[in-house]
Amino acid sequence: METYAAVVLAGGAARRMGGVDKPALPVGGRPMRDRVLAAVTDATARVLVGPIDAVPPGVRVTREDPPGGGPVAAAAAGLALLDPDTALVALLAADLPLLTRSAIGELLNHLAREGAGTGPDGACFVDADGRRQSLCGVWRVAALRAGLDRLAVERDGSLAGAPVRALLANLVVRDVPWSGDGPPPWFDCDTDEDVRRAEEWAR
Repeated sequence: METYAAVVLAGGAARRMGGVDKPALPVGGRPMRDRVLAAVTDATARVLVGPIDAVPPGVRVTREDPPGGGPVAAAAAGLALLDPDTALVALLAADLPLLTRSAIGELLNHLAREGAGTGPDGACFVDADGRRQSLCGVWRVAALRAGLDRLAVERDGSLAGAPVRALLANLVVRDVPWSGDGPPPWFDCDTDEDVRRAEEWAR
């Protein structure tokens, strides 16, 4: 199995849920962000980006600049804490309560089949309608950093408000449909109904 780090983004505003601390909402008796972190316990480093006070042992915490600056700014903050020799990173939203270690392993396997420079820059899940779930993927760190550098130039140095699709615009992405048993690991919770549905799956 390829070694990798994990960056979990937990700084969203959750506007559709009244501004609650969405990643802290429990599913199956555990906060969603803790369930995501549990799916990547074998990562060489785990970084949580967001306004978090208490985290599991060994998890590094940082904030995006500016706070609330969006997922691209958060990704940049998370990557900045990785060791220089980190080659692969799982870039994950903190509201993926159904994410599993086997799902991460499937994404890593897609990158391991081809070496760096010859294969894709990343692999992420797509849903049943073919929509890319960009914050449920594994990426080559060098490709993400190149994308961040390009965006910073295009946006006069500020990554605040930049969409994830702009970060990934020039990357070669392997789209991976979920074929495993159980609920889809890319299922994110944007509404109260989503949380209820995830709770039913997690039982």
